[in-house]
Parts: sequence; C-alpha cells; structure tokens
Amino acid sequence: MALELFDSKTQSVREFVPKAPGKVSMYVCGPTVQSAPHLGHLRSALVYDLLRRWLEANGQRVTLVRNVTDIDDKVLVNAAAANRDWIEFAGEVEKTFDEAYRSLGIAEPTHTPHATQHIADMIALVESLIAKGHAYQAEDGSANVFFDTASWSQYGELTNQKLENMEGELENTFGKRNVHDFALFKAHKEGEPESASWDTPWGKARPGWHIECSAMAKHFLGESFDIHGGGLDLRFPHHENELAQSRANGDAFAKFWIHNALVTIQGQKMSKSLGNGVSVEQLLEVGSWAAIRYWLSSSQYRSNLDYTPTSLSDAQAALDRISGFIKRAKLQTGSTNVPLPDNFVTAMNSDLNVPGAIAVIHETVRAGNTALDANDINTVTTCLSQVVQMVEVLGLMLGVAKEIDPALTQKIEELITLRAEAKANKDFSRADQIRDELTKLGVTLEDLPNQTIWSING
Repeated sequence: MALELFDSKTQSVREFVPKAPGKVSMYVCGPTVQSAPHLGHLRSALVYDLLRRWLEANGQRVTLVRNVTDIDDKVLVNAAAANRDWIEFAGEVEKTFDEAYRSLGIAEPTHTPHATQHIADMIALVESLIAKGHAYQAEDGSANVFFDTASWSQYGELTNQKLENMEGELENTFGKRNVHDFALFKAHKEGEPESASWDTPWGKARPGWHIECSAMAKHFLGESFDIHGGGLDLRFPHHENELAQSRANGDAFAKFWIHNALVTIQGQKMSKSLGNGVSVEQLLEVGSWAAIRYWLSSSQYRSNLDYTPTSLSDAQAALDRISGFIKRAKLQTGSTNVPLPDNFVTAMNSDLNVPGAIAVIHETVRAGNTALDANDINTVTTCLSQVVQMVEVLGLMLGVAKEIDPALTQKIEELITLRAEAKANKDFSRADQIRDELTKLGVTLEDLPNQTIWSING
C-alpha cells in the first residue's frame, strides 16, 4: 500500500507521490519566538518529525525546512514588557524551543531559516508582486505594503472561502484599499527599536508574518515543493495568505497541505483567558520526555489530543510494558532481520495513523510475552526484532532503550548480584536495603523465576 495523506486544500485523502523520485521537500511553520513553548508547539513539531521518519524509513531523502519567526509584533511587545533587547529576547526564547525539541527526540531540520536573515528575499518577492499588480504601497504614503486580495480571484482557495463572505477588519487602516488586504511590510512605528526595521524600497519597515514563509520556502525548496505543514490554527489566515501571494507571483508552491489538530485540556481549548495552558515545566513535573512523546503520538494527527491528569502516567505505563518485553527478550535471544509487520505498515501509510501503529507494537509485545512464557524462542526473536524496529521508526527508543553509562551499568549489576546473595542467605533486610539503593539510582527491578531484570526509569 502506498502512502496516503489528507490534503487540506482538496479536503481529500490522496496518494503521496513526491515531485522527484526518492526525494521529499517539506516546509513546516516553526515557532514565533515570543514566549516559551507549550503543548501545541510540541505536538506540531512531533507530527512532522513522525512523517519525516516514516518517509525516511521508506527510503526517501527528506529536505525539511522549519522556520523561526524572530521578528513579529508580539516579539517586540513581549521584549519591551520584559525590558529586554528584542534580539536577545528572541534568541533566548528560541533556545527553549530548541531544548524542548531535542529532549523530545525531534530530529534537527535540514534548514532552520530565520526571518531576519531573509529580508532581501522578502523584498524581492514583494517587488515582484507589485510589478504583477498584486501588491501596492500604502496610499497614505507610509512604508506599509499590502497584498491586493481583490486582484487575485483565487484568494480563499485553501479554506474554500469567497472574499465577499470573509470578515475583514472594521475599517481600512494604515493606507489599505480593502479591509481584506494584508500586510507584506509594516512601516516602522515611533517607539519601536530602530533595529527592528530595515531599509526597503518603500522606506523603513519590517516584514509581515505571511511573506516570511513564502520567501523562505522558495529560497530553500524552489517555486514548487511537496508538502507544507503546520497547525490547524495556521490554516487561515496565515497559510491562506502564503498560498495567495506565492501563487499570484507565479509559483506553484505546495503540492500537499497538511494540518495537525490542536491540543485540548480536559476537553477545553487551551486559552490564556481560561488560564488552562500547560507549560513544558509543568509536564516534566508529572512525566518524562519519553512519556510526553508517547502521549503526543497517541492520537491521529488530524484529531484533537486531550490532556488529562493521567495522560503521562498512562503513557509511561505503556512504555514500561514495551521496555519490559525488550529487556526480557534480549536475555533470551539475539537480534535478527525481519520485515515490519504488515499491519504496522498499513497503519502508517493510512494518513500517518500512528495510534494504529502503536497498537500493533502492543499486540506484538503481547505475542512476544506469550512466546517467552512458552519458551518459543523463534517467535520471541521475531517479535523482538519487530518491536525494536517499530519503536525506532516512531522515535520511542527515547524511553525504551537508553544509552546507559557503563560504570552505572556495572554498579547496578553488582548491586543486583549482592541482593541475590542476600536473598539466598535469607537476609531479606539486606536485600530490601539494596533494592532501596537501586530505587534511588532510578532503577526498576522485575524478579523472574530464575533471574532479575532491570530498567532505568523515565
């Protein structure tokens, strides 16, 4: 079965065939570095990491571009509120995103362009749009530049809306011709830092949000590429405006549009007004990065993912079942090369049905544990190989098979041997003390009839 993905533009599941055989080009909207990452940011980044992993597992070479919006109204406002230089402020916030992505096991993008590094590309694109009659400098003589939505008859094609039915601003402001027109460049405002504006053909200005992504996508991937991804909340107006300005410029732009759904908190949308946001720090108080990754993977990307107080503990318990099987099985058998289970492949090819793929992992774990109990080593060997391959594809090895310091491994093994000797001598008090010492080291023990296996927590 070929990979099929839901294309948000056509609102249909279509077979994905890359423009160039063996190569996939993908642009994903990254963070606006105005404040620390939250669950929604993590989920979006993980969805496209999973898609990239699956494409690469099938022999595709993926070029992934994930931008950083480091100049924006909110960046300037929040930096000013913190009495900070906006450049330093944006850089520090970006580091928190980078740390979160790394900890979550999200691979580095091929390119991470920053908006402030591509002003020349944006100016060139806007000049082209003006020359083609699709953009104009503000009629009040300022350095504001707008996209002329009335000039592009296909505006609204991504979200299937007609211009006359869309809500615009209450009035034409900043020299706009139409309430629906959107900013390509914004004139420097009094009170804003001088460093937050650039010399443009229209005066001192900084880029609008939408033009950034069109310019950076074209810079790295050309006028046409395979996939554009991002959160559902970006579909309108951000992605609609990206598509309009790029297509109006004569660029084919993305073949597929993929949008991941949102994260809710006990059934409610995350909202500052409701005060129900969950920060990364709060997540780590109740769970590990491995559990966070597992939980974020547990809902199909087009479905909302709901966070509850037990989400991470449930995820950790599921990971422990997988890890426990791998640990037991490795004591009984070596590795072998077998294909991924057909139902795992089918799930992943069915619009990236990761929850279905995770279900296959647990089915295989159950079959492997049954085989272990029956001393069916051939089946154990097959199940072990399949489970390890599947968790590697999904990036779940983050919490299943960590690299452990050899010195720590030696110490753990020595303590387990001393504990076994204490139990053999019926010195159960000493055995309990050793178990407590292992627990303080973050070690979980499982006593089997003829041996003890161990794992590192979290």
